[in-house]
Amino acid sequence: MTGVSRSTNKDIVLEAFEMLFNKRDYVSAERFWSPDYIQHSAYVATRRSGLFDFIKSLPATLQYENGHAAAAGDFVILYGRYSGHGLGKNWIASDFVRLQNGLLVEHWDVIQNEATEAESKSGWPMFGLTFPPAASPSVLTTNV
Repeated sequence: MTGVSRSTNKDIVLEAFEMLFNKRDYVSAERFWSPDYIQHSAYVATRRSGLFDFIKSLPATLQYENGHAAAAGDFVILYGRYSGHGLGKNWIASDFVRLQNGLLVEHWDVIQNEATEAESKSGWPMFGLTFPPAASPSVLTTNV
């Protein structure tokens, strides 16, 4: 570990996500992400600029809602919901972030479209205590 506590690492990542995804404050968000940030994603280019360009390409309605956060050493795992991105269904995601000296330096994610109650085989919502409303039949959904 680099001398930063686990709770501090969680706080750093949660504040970073708030700045970038919810507030869209790119200037403030720069202080959280390393310029050489490594992005392990099929959808987002690597480096901080690749992530920021991706977020800028999404509607201003994009929101991130955190459900759970855990830290182990320099790693933080978030479980949350991304909504308002314009793809028809919310994304439920596990985000794995590695920090170094208090900066986000590496990221992996697992993303899944959020199931409605009719789509859920388990009968339980994927996020929170209630299901999202069913999408309109005219809304095109995209699998990630």
